[in-house]
Amino acid sequence: MPRYRDDAKERIRDAVDFVALVEERTELRRSSGANYMGRCPFHEERTPSFSVNAQKKMFHCFGCGVEGDVFDYVEQIENVDFPGAMELLAARTGIELEVEDEDPQAAERRRHRERLLELLERTAAFYERVLWESREAAPARVYLAERGLTEETLRTFRVGYAPSAWDTVLTSSQRAGFKARELYDAGLVVRGGRDGTGRVYDRFRSRITFPLADARGRVLGFGARTMSDNRGPKYLNTAENEIFHKGRMVYGAHLARAAAGKAGAVIVCEGYTDVLALHQSGVENVVASMGTALTEDQIGELRKLAPVIQLALDADDAGQEAMLRAARVAASSKVELRVVPLPEGRDPADVALADGAEAVRTLVSRSVPFVRFRVDRTLARGDLSSAEGKDRVIEELRPAFATIGESVLREELLATCADRLAIPPDLARTLLLGRGRSGGGAARPSAPAASEPPRRPVVDRLAQTERAFLTLCLALPEPGRRHLAAIDPDEHFTDPVARRAAAWLRDHLDAPTEGLPGDDEDLARLVRALADRAARVTEPNPATLETERIQLELAVVRRRLERAEPGAHAELARRRVDLQRQLDEWMDRSLH
Repeated sequence: MPRYRDDAKERIRDAVDFVALVEERTELRRSSGANYMGRCPFHEERTPSFSVNAQKKMFHCFGCGVEGDVFDYVEQIENVDFPGAMELLAARTGIELEVEDEDPQAAERRRHRERLLELLERTAAFYERVLWESREAAPARVYLAERGLTEETLRTFRVGYAPSAWDTVLTSSQRAGFKARELYDAGLVVRGGRDGTGRVYDRFRSRITFPLADARGRVLGFGARTMSDNRGPKYLNTAENEIFHKGRMVYGAHLARAAAGKAGAVIVCEGYTDVLALHQSGVENVVASMGTALTEDQIGELRKLAPVIQLALDADDAGQEAMLRAARVAASSKVELRVVPLPEGRDPADVALADGAEAVRTLVSRSVPFVRFRVDRTLARGDLSSAEGKDRVIEELRPAFATIGESVLREELLATCADRLAIPPDLARTLLLGRGRSGGGAARPSAPAASEPPRRPVVDRLAQTERAFLTLCLALPEPGRRHLAAIDPDEHFTDPVARRAAAWLRDHLDAPTEGLPGDDEDLARLVRALADRAARVTEPNPATLETERIQLELAVVRRRLERAEPGAHAELARRRVDLQRQLDEWMDRSLH
């Protein structure tokens, strides 16, 4: 955690317009002198009881008792710690924070992160220029215009275009002084070959780019739409790395913040163009989940924007399943989840561009609590023509009713179910609320919640490095034999099967698949796969092998640092810096 110079707090406090900051969440009116009053952004209220002193930069709510200074306000409203509040306010006021008494390791990580952010910002600006100035990007401009998106909207969201050349970002960034390693860590380049052992090239090519930013508007990665049917997936995102985590991103959050705070609600769509179209129509409290099921981290980010989340997802089966998953994730969060009814076959962008902002607002005003959506959906999809079908519907509905306390909403839904199931109201109450609630016996067990679809096993980044190293040892047996003899499989390999494979290849590098032990099927499978991959590496590069070896060494040092006593940190930190320097040099060599 960085420690900033002591005078930074006062400089920020003097510079920030506290009234303007609070007015992004709630309307304020001057009451007397430097004092303003408004509705509290921290709790529901009808009569304004939230007081702000513009001169002292202090606040107090006479309703819920919350109080503090401008830093306390940001900490609570943004759910960040004090340094985080300092950083947000510094970015807002244009004040540069100076760090002092920083741990060398933390300083190194911070400088590396700042370099990656600078590189990503530079790349976003480059993609923007290409979109508007390049002849190659003309079809992209036509496509976006045909979607009804104006240049003003596209520039607001910094939409760009990645050219088709394989190394445009790579070469221009290197000319600007960035290392190949930094480009790789930022997710802007990838290595070719099935095992990542080939040459390095730009990740995004011939694609419309959508910068993915954090709460402060800093670019952390990109989403990119292809302009060619035969160039990979329709949408491609930055790969997971140390600063970009898709499961934590909410597209457009930094631009929706003020509008969501004032509206008390945030609208969640699936795609980038949905957000752009709604924003363009005047509905600005809108973000996107980027086509994925909402995660706990994303729910947390949405909760920072507003207490009510309105899901405007496609009305197809995939969209409705996404709503069910979102409800499961949001169950333990203090948010109200509602569903916006979209016309069949139309997404939010279609409605916004064809019918305008008022049509969108009308749909949003008709949003229903998620539990009502779930009940209506279950009744609509169930078999109500037989007693057995009705029993299955009731089993599916019971968990939904378990989430509702005594309320008018519950009574309305019970009446709806009784009517649609064609059963007496008292029977509907007994079956849906459980026998225990109606005074007779124990409640019947509820149906289990729908399970998530099985996920394919994921090999993490370090395990990929371990396998790539072994592949190149096989493809380059002379240096590979030296490297295998120099490493300690137990220390350098985290994946147990790869660890056994490294030990095996030490003694069997010339004929790796001969005599494989019959009692270790996992080892045999991996060694055969490594040998097959090595045979397909057409131009193995010794510099790439050296790069992979250094990455293994770096991982060992990082693990030692985590376990080391304080007195050993300095030596290990110096070793890590030296290895990082070597890695940058060898990665640059591997490009040539």
